[in-house]
Order: sequence, then structure tokens, then C-alpha cells
Amino acid sequence: MHFLPECAILWPDFEAEETVMAKIWTFIKKEAVLCIAAVCAALTMLLVPPDGSYPGYIDLRVLCLLLCLMAVVAGFRSCGAFQWLACKLLSRGGGGRALAVTLVLLPFFCSMLVTNDVALLTFVPFTLLLLETLDCREAAISLLVLQTIAANLGSMATPVGNPQNLFLYAAYGLSAGEFFSVVLPLTAISLACLTASSLPVLPKDLAVPEMEQAVIRNAKRLALYGILFLLCLLTVFRVLPYGILTVLVLAAVAAVEPKLLKTLDYGLLATFVCFFIVSGNLGRVEAVRVSLQALLERSTLLTATLTSQVISNVPAAVLLSGFTDNWRPLLEGVNIGGLGTPVASLASLITLKLYLRWPDAKPGRYLAVFTLANLAGLAILLAAACFL
Repeated sequence: MHFLPECAILWPDFEAEETVMAKIWTFIKKEAVLCIAAVCAALTMLLVPPDGSYPGYIDLRVLCLLLCLMAVVAGFRSCGAFQWLACKLLSRGGGGRALAVTLVLLPFFCSMLVTNDVALLTFVPFTLLLLETLDCREAAISLLVLQTIAANLGSMATPVGNPQNLFLYAAYGLSAGEFFSVVLPLTAISLACLTASSLPVLPKDLAVPEMEQAVIRNAKRLALYGILFLLCLLTVFRVLPYGILTVLVLAAVAAVEPKLLKTLDYGLLATFVCFFIVSGNLGRVEAVRVSLQALLERSTLLTATLTSQVISNVPAAVLLSGFTDNWRPLLEGVNIGGLGTPVASLASLITLKLYLRWPDAKPGRYLAVFTLANLAGLAILLAAACFL
């Protein structure tokens, strides 16, 4: 009498197993870079087993700054600050040329303060919706490619513009003068090229309707996030200790908008930890250290740029910084190296994913235009970096 129930209990729950596997696969697709970084870290642990040196690999200051900046920027987004800014600028009127330039330069300048990822997450969906309204869907690929390049290049202008800048600024103990003397000339060249490239994207006589003004959802909360952002900048420039900043930001966000803390990209922090381990372990392997140092001595700029094409510019910065003191071409290389392949800068993948969800998406044409435009920008900036 008990045979059937016992069999039912012993019978494998294939449906539950499929659900677990589906969740694992979803996580891998969502956090592909983190998973690759974790595998790389695990492999290097086979070469250098965990020991007392491991804690020294981790740059806690960089991790805390990243966490605080992500929290503050998420706060800006929740207040509708970026949508308000976009509508305010676009409401000034003008024809198609002015609209195209504005749409491209919005992520260029915003990425300097809120990172390239956030700039694209904010303005790419906005642009696609606007193009549908204007019935200019054919311009989507050109505009989105230029916006992606703009976000990547604009972000190199400040220490907080992207994770690799934040890391290198802290790792080499750079001064503001040292940092800006390298990135501002390249930023100026990028601005000129992007402006010129944007002008022919939309028809000159395009009638641009008046924009419905976006509203700041909570002005007091926005002011709080503005103050916290200023504290982040003070910490970046080593005026305020990062421990105090971390406590202040997390306490403030937990008090006014605790749900935001659940939305932060903790995968990025974990990815940094993994690459800290990879870099630290490889630095203790003689053959690897000698090989990388030899490549960097030949050309740090080219090595950083090419490495970024394969493993992305953030991991390239973390990895290569452990093998050279020549920070100037390394800083140039990992920023310029954000152009090129879709994986050279992970921000580029954000635009690609958002575009592929669009009903009128043409993936083949997008990748072709993306590759040509990125290679052109890469060639121009590499040449400029060599002569500056």
C-alpha cells in the first residue's frame, strides 16, 4: 500500500532541477563577465594557492568608491534627473542637426559624472522612443552607435567617468593635474569628431515637436543626492576618507530610499574582486610577469588598447597596472581601447542589448556600422595619443 507513495518520494523532481538550471543559465547570461572573471580567478588559484597575500590584492578604496557612486547615481535616476535634463535641452528647438548633436552629446557630457553605463541606460531608450515619435527610425543605428562612442569617450574625461579611471587614479596615486593633462586633449578631439559626425544623421529641415517637460519627482531627495555626489568627488580627490563616505552614503540611502540598495550592480564589485585576484596571482608567476612586462615595455599604449579588445578595458586596466609604472599610456590605452570590438567596453553591450529589443532592430547592419565607426575613432585617437 505504501509502494506508490515511496516511489513518488524517491522519483527525481526533474521539473525542480530544470528550474534550478534555468536560473543558473539566466544568471550566467546576465553576469557573463563576472562568471568569466570568477573562472579566471579560480584558475590562477591553481597556480598560486590562497595564502596570506590574498587580502593585499583587494583595493578596498576603489570598491567603496564604486559602491557609493552607484548608489548616488541610482538616486539621481530615481528622481528623474536625467530625463528632466534631456527634455530641458531638447525643448530649446532647432532642426534635425541640432537635435542629433544634442542626442549624441548628452551621453558624452553626462558620462563624465554618472559613468558611461548609466548614460547609455538612460538615453538610448529615450532616443529610440523619440525617433519613433518623429518617424525617423532609419537614423537609429547611426545615432545609437554615436551615442555609445560618445559615452565611452566622454567618460574618460574624469576620474569618476568609468571604473578603469577610478581604479587607475587610485592605484597610481595620481593628482588632478596629472590625470587631466592626459585625458583632456583626447576628450577635446573626441568632442570635435563626434559633433561633426552627428550633423548629417538627421534631416536638416526636420520638424521637432515641443517636448513634454519631465518633472523632478522629489526635489529634496535630489538635493541630498547632489550633496552625496560632492562628497564622492571629495573622496576621489582624497579630501574625505573613503570609510566615512561609505558610511554616510549607505546610511543616507537606506534612510530615504532603501529599495535602491537592492538595485545596485554588486556583480561589478564582485568582478573587480575576481580581477584583483587574477592580477595579484599572475604577478607572482614569473613567466607571466616577464612576458607582460616585455610587452608593456615595447608599447604600453598598444598593449593596453589590444588587451581591451579581448577582455574589456576595465579588466585590462586592473591586470596591466600590476606590471608597469608607466601610467600615462596605460590610462590612454584603456580609454581609447574602449573603442573597437563590442566587448572592448561593456557599456557598448548595453546599447546592443537595448537595440536588439527594439522591434525594428537590424543586428547585422548595426554591428557593421558599429565596427566601422569604432575602428575609425580608434585610429584617430591612437594617432593623436602618439603625437600628443
